[in-house]
Amino acid sequence: MSTTAAHCDGCGTPLAGADHARCRARRAATDPPRYCAACGRKLVVQVLPAGWTARCVRCGEAGVAAR
Repeated sequence: MSTTAAHCDGCGTPLAGADHARCRARRAATDPPRYCAACGRKLVVQVLPAGWTARCVRCGEAGVAAR
């Protein structure tokens, strides 16, 4: 599957034609993504003491972060 980002991983809306500065600021604070960057679907996110995992039901693994 292609992992080209067409959607914002913070709000799920298309990247083109919108200002996503607030989304980028929230992500910079180590908040996990909430939407798939490839298809815009809501992610299954699990937050753990050591980090987080995110998975798209359509595209698969979206990311893993450890502190």
